[in-house]
Amino acid sequence: MGHRLDVLATNHLARAFYRDFEGLPGGEWNMARYMFLDAAARDLYADWPGTAREIVGMLHLYASHHPRDPRLARLVGELSAGDRDFRRWWAEHDVYQPKHGSKRYHHPLVGDLTLGFEACTPVGDPDQTLGLYTVEPGSPSENALRMLASWTADNTHIPPGKAAGHEH
Repeated sequence: MGHRLDVLATNHLARAFYRDFEGLPGGEWNMARYMFLDAAARDLYADWPGTAREIVGMLHLYASHHPRDPRLARLVGELSAGDRDFRRWWAEHDVYQPKHGSKRYHHPLVGDLTLGFEACTPVGDPDQTLGLYTVEPGSPSENALRMLASWTADNTHIPPGKAAGHEH
């Protein structure tokens, strides 16, 4: 991710996991927009309020390094206009820098899972963050990701009609 939480690159499994990004042009892939302006995010994250507050804190951290970034200002304006939770949390001025931890999800195709994460900053580019996600070997979460990967191996986009037929 870039400093505005723009998604700069993904792998096949990330595109399958965040299915809603597939329909967007690459330049519009942004985790903050997804979190606050896409209803699917509220369903995907088991602790949406906690994760959404972290996203706001990350934007505040990046804003402190880029106070005159017009694209960041437009993004904050767009999110403020589009979501009252964002407006309220933005006014609190909390900052957050991800390092490691875990997140719980409820994926529409494979159900509940927990992913560990590590956030790494590449040497020489402090404005980027590489997110690495892991699962416990042999866990239900590993099985869910394997299932998701197998269902999407040949096609990263799953038509909405197919998703409705799989309940877990």
